Amino acid sequence: MKSILYLLVLAISFTTSMGWAQSRSEYSSFAERATADPTKSFQVFPNPTTDYIHIRNEQVEMNYLKLTLHNIIGNEMQVEVEVVDEHELKVKVKDLSPGYYLIAVKDDFSKFRGTYKFLKR
Repeated sequence: MKSILYLLVLAISFTTSMGWAQSRSEYSSFAERATADPTKSFQVFPNPTTDYIHIRNEQVEMNYLKLTLHNIIGNEMQVEVEVVDEHELKVKVKDLSPGYYLIAVKDDFSKFRGTYKFLKR
């Protein structure tokens, strides 16, 4: 009876240490990405700027991002947006008047929305 119980415990410990479809490290990295706050991982630089503003985020693909730029009173401004790589955008603000502007970022896939303020000199 003890040997059967011993084999049963050994079999259970073996299957739990092997894992099913993912190792613990794969699961934890996925869980960290899923629970990480995308708002804190967005980088808007340089601020203040004169010619271009860069928007970078390692968690969101920039190809699916919707970006709008507004002046400080809320009017939408038309700007050129260039995709630098899958995690970075470059926005041309050279032709804008000096002042404060707001960049509204929206991702329909992850349901993320964020607004960032910058100064154009």
